Amino acid sequence: MSKFNQLISSFTIVLFLICSSIKETKADNSSHQSVVDSTMIRTIYDQALVNGEAYDNLRVLCKSVGHRLSGSPAADKAVVWGEQVLKKMGLDTVYLQEIKVPHWDRGNLEQAWINSGKPRELRIATLGGSVASKGKITAGVIEVQSLEEVKNLDPQKVKGKFVFYNRPMDARKISTFDAYGGCVDQRYWGAVEAAAAGAIGVFVRSMTTLESDHFPHTGSMGYSDTVTKIPAVALATEDANYIHDQLLKNPSITLSMNINPTWNPDKKSYNVIGELRGSEFPDKIMVVGGHLDSWDLGEGAHDDGAGIVHSMEALRLLKAAGYRPRHTIRVVLFMNEENGNMGGKSYASIAHDLREDHVVAIESDRGGFTPRGFSLVGNETQLKMIQSFRELLEPYGLHFFEFGYGGVDIGPLAQPLNKIDADLMLLGLVPDSQRYFDFHHTADDVFENVNKRELELGCASMASMLYLLDKTLHPIK
Repeated sequence: MSKFNQLISSFTIVLFLICSSIKETKADNSSHQSVVDSTMIRTIYDQALVNGEAYDNLRVLCKSVGHRLSGSPAADKAVVWGEQVLKKMGLDTVYLQEIKVPHWDRGNLEQAWINSGKPRELRIATLGGSVASKGKITAGVIEVQSLEEVKNLDPQKVKGKFVFYNRPMDARKISTFDAYGGCVDQRYWGAVEAAAAGAIGVFVRSMTTLESDHFPHTGSMGYSDTVTKIPAVALATEDANYIHDQLLKNPSITLSMNINPTWNPDKKSYNVIGELRGSEFPDKIMVVGGHLDSWDLGEGAHDDGAGIVHSMEALRLLKAAGYRPRHTIRVVLFMNEENGNMGGKSYASIAHDLREDHVVAIESDRGGFTPRGFSLVGNETQLKMIQSFRELLEPYGLHFFEFGYGGVDIGPLAQPLNKIDADLMLLGLVPDSQRYFDFHHTADDVFENVNKRELELGCASMASMLYLLDKTLHPIK
């Protein structure tokens, strides 16, 4: 072998050894980082499950504040409560963000009857935003399954009557949120189509997976300026089934309704905000939150008291673990998700005016049940990123990392007025959904129906996702 060939061979061997060493160093670093991350996540879960504060915070919110519809005195009280809890946590910054919210009041009268022989009282809940019936009104009833069916009815058969929407949530759908989305149009737009056909009022089967339930489920509804605004109420499914059976026997039965809700002028309220300031990227913001308001039935425990304490506790857990985030992590307790989303819309508008750079927004608004993972509104690269966390999070029951839905409150952030937030990721915590619509928007959404351990697991899930994203985004080059 020539000296030149010997030199080339020696160089090749040295280059191979250097490359191997680099690969081994990278593998060692990766392995070390995995151990560090695993240890931190274990610390977060231990803190949540042994020394958690979320359950007690939820108890105070539910029992001392109670239901908290936007514009109500209880909503004002909830703002004070939220600010006090965040200040007690010792965050770097806590402040109130002033907004304007709609102020609808249910009134003190909710009565309905079916008149088939002896009158039987019906369990109803006025739909949020409904106008009053202006006294007791009585009329015949037309049962339908869809908005399209109302459009195709002979107006002469509908005029002067009630329209009764009786399409249930589809029990075949595994995701109850998919089932909800498949029938909630009759609640929101039902009064518009019924009024266009000449009806005087609307009864809507409650949005629930329970086939025979005695709790009516309220929720928001819409009107159109092109047709008369008519009163609308939700029926407990047990009573919806009864009306259906009676109509089969006698299509000429009548229903009666008497409700007296009112609309008041918009009112000043607040989003409640707290921050852990970023050590490396303080101007890049990671938001986590839920909505502080609730419907005026029950205590708003799952919807969305659970999401509120999930979000607050996530920051407390990171702080308790001694972790200082690289990005600024901001918790936002949004006001007015249920009937206007002025908290989410106003927050996004203010953020865009200030040219704030949001990189992640995470919302919890699907109840305090066992967490399963996170859904993403983003791109393929972002999806691969959160799916890369599966090995670390799967031991804690988190396995769902797919494209899906973020949340109502954080949604407006994805509609930027400038290009700053072009790479924004929206994430929604995905708990097990099977029991959520047992309680959704009812008087049964109370603290006692939230499981302490399930709630704490949700808090740890949120904190762990924040930690992993904070470590992964904007890597040091």
